[in-house]
Amino acid sequence: MTRAIKGALVECDASIRALIVRIDSERHDVVIQELDETHLLIDSNKVDFVKAELNRLLSKNTYNPLDDEEIQP
Repeated sequence: MTRAIKGALVECDASIRALIVRIDSERHDVVIQELDETHLLIDSNKVDFVKAELNRLLSKNTYNPLDDEEIQP
C-alpha cells in the first residue's frame, strides 16, 4: 500500500544541499527524497530545525576579522 508523506521542497545550491544531507546523515529523519543536484524534499516538520542547523553550521564557517584583532589599551 502506498503511503503519503507531507514534505517541503527545498531549492538550494550544491553546498547547502550537501550540508542538509550531512544533517540528515546524523539524524536520518530530515530528508525524504533527494530529487536532483539542487532540490530536496524534506520533512515539513523539520524545516525550522534545518534552518537553525544551517545557520549554526554557516556561522561556524564565517570569517570575522574583528575576532583576530587584539584589544589594545
